[in-house]
Amino acid sequence: MGERPGPQPWWRRPPCVLAAAYVAGAIPFSNLMAKQRSGVDLRTVGSGTVSGTSLYEVAGFGALALAGICDVVKGAVGPVLAGRDRPALQAVACAAAVAGHNWSLFLGGAGGRGISPAIGALGAAAPAGSAILLGGMTVGRLGGETALGSLAADALLVPVLARTDGRRGAMAAAGVVAPMLAKRLAGNATVPPDDRPRTYFNRLLFDRDSATKENEAGEDLASGG
Repeated sequence: MGERPGPQPWWRRPPCVLAAAYVAGAIPFSNLMAKQRSGVDLRTVGSGTVSGTSLYEVAGFGALALAGICDVVKGAVGPVLAGRDRPALQAVACAAAVAGHNWSLFLGGAGGRGISPAIGALGAAAPAGSAILLGGMTVGRLGGETALGSLAADALLVPVLARTDGRRGAMAAAGVVAPMLAKRLAGNATVPPDDRPRTYFNRLLFDRDSATKENEAGEDLASGG
């Protein structure tokens, strides 16, 4: 009989892994960069989403690139600590990383849309998923609707990763998709009861409250963070 595995070091125990995933995900690199470069809190810009799009508008491409790299790397922290040998924990760590970014404790519950940390989380758990998210975002941007491209990528993640990485990949994909879709639907403003069906449809499809960009300046939300 083989040797029984020893106890996990404290930093690989599930509570520590999930706490690290959330806290790392919650670090608002885009907002920190905007404050450092331009003295601007992104929560006061445009739609109030702490995203790469807003950062680019106030601080330029260099700041966007640096913050983007940090946002991708932070998404991998929890899944790396969980390890591929614990697929269920890794999937929850993926979800915690994206949730931390979307509802950051350092921003009073504000945040981005979770694409960048999702790319990092899947880079550790199921790398094909990172390529799908990047591809969807790129195609969507070229077509003028980044949100639609990102939504198409979200729809592909679970079935594709189930084929490429089996149950572990499907769980990791579900872990990042759930908080990303939840954030799209939650938006940044309360919806009057009479407008809910139309608004939630627009949020799901276009990631903004209106079907037309002209009616919501600065609210192409899915094109960053």
